Amino acid sequence: MNLKPRRHEEPEINVVSLIDVVLLLVVFFILSSKFTDEGRLRVHLPQASAVPTQKVSGEPLVVSVTQQGSYLVNQHELINSSPETLRAALLKEAGSNRGMRVTLRADARATHQSVITAMDVLGRLGFVEVNIATVKEEPAGKP
Repeated sequence: MNLKPRRHEEPEINVVSLIDVVLLLVVFFILSSKFTDEGRLRVHLPQASAVPTQKVSGEPLVVSVTQQGSYLVNQHELINSSPETLRAALLKEAGSNRGMRVTLRADARATHQSVITAMDVLGRLGFVEVNIATVKEEPAGKP
């Protein structure tokens, strides 16, 4: 008597229905999702061609950033370009008045980090009105 089975069938898992379900879920999530660029930074650059109409009384505090990254506060050069020195000079010039206008004048070739450092010091001190100085762009035809 031969007790061995004649055919030995391997068990298999049918995954066709699983693939169908996953494909339907993928299509559902693609169609139901919003295609927005939430991770991108949108920057709306300000216009600098018009002169502001409103004049505020009082002398503003002027912080200048040179090409080398050093700072001037009301045309007085600081001994170094550390944030602590800038903070001390701003406290000396402004006193306790945090509502005064501050104009930030940065050289076009100054590093971005030195300008951001000045803005960070101004923000930490509590100045609320910080203006960035620009010059009016010359028309292309004029030298």
